[in-house]
Amino acid sequence: MLLDIVKELPQEVSDSIFSQPEQVEKGVRQFVQMAKEDPHAFWHSFMDSLVQFGLKLLAALAIYIIGSWLIKLVKKALKQMFERRSSEPTIASFVISLVTILMTIMLVVIAIGTLGVDTTSIAALLAAGGMAIGMALSGTVQNFAGGIMLLAFKPFKAGDFIEAQGQSGKVIEVNITATKILTTDNRVVILPNGALSNGTIINYSGRPIRRIEWTVSVEYGVDAEACKQAILAIVNSDERILQETTDMNKLYKEMKVSNFQLSTVNYRMDAIPAPFVALKSLNESDISFVVRAWVRGDDYWGAFFDIQERFYSELPKQGFGFAYPHVQIMH
Repeated sequence: MLLDIVKELPQEVSDSIFSQPEQVEKGVRQFVQMAKEDPHAFWHSFMDSLVQFGLKLLAALAIYIIGSWLIKLVKKALKQMFERRSSEPTIASFVISLVTILMTIMLVVIAIGTLGVDTTSIAALLAAGGMAIGMALSGTVQNFAGGIMLLAFKPFKAGDFIEAQGQSGKVIEVNITATKILTTDNRVVILPNGALSNGTIINYSGRPIRRIEWTVSVEYGVDAEACKQAILAIVNSDERILQETTDMNKLYKEMKVSNFQLSTVNYRMDAIPAPFVALKSLNESDISFVVRAWVRGDDYWGAFFDIQERFYSELPKQGFGFAYPHVQIMH
């Protein structure tokens, strides 16, 4: 059985044991001789060593118990701090778990050191293991770091519509390593947080109010001022279009935008610019008007498509035709 145990030892250890059999045998003989020559002194020394070890063991247990209690206090304090700050549950859980694991490892090393065991090799082993794990999981570690950045600075949250890494969709989940978005054609796309945090993010839901812009091109010869008034009439007749007389305080209250958001994220607009129409360009076969108006974020696409369709169906009836490419042949 002893031989089987020795075979399981690392090669360097077994070689060291069998390369010095004389020293091992000498130590055993001295131990037996001491017990035979002076049993009283031997047992007295043995009991002293046992008492010392017992005291060290009690000290190690006391350190472990007190340390475990302190870790629980730190864990509770961190949890309360994150709750007071209304932090993301994901980052709160990750930070608490990380701190707990690190403190537990330190506590175990200290307790082992109290027993008289040399902890230098243990620390070196932990450092080497940490380095190896870090190199093996370099991509995952980068995603962890990116997740912490995203959860801490909150460039977007669940429910926002974003565009990033060549993908666009509604954010359905933000965890510590990846972000899941739901595209408009009902596909779930998983974006690694490492690349996401280092790239460009467009948050279309980042503000409660957005500006719509249309380009309306009509044929040459129309009355520009009359056309502008016709376009404005179409825009202003839609109840989703916000006017310069809009009560902003009432609007934010209806949209449930909190005072905290208004003050810290700079959501607030104190006044809405009136709908705007201007002659934008003189093109080869038509003239173009730029049209701008403000709407609630949730009304953006509905208002955009509905009013654009009204431009197409109503402007020609009022004498403002749309130009199209054509060739005039002279006889």
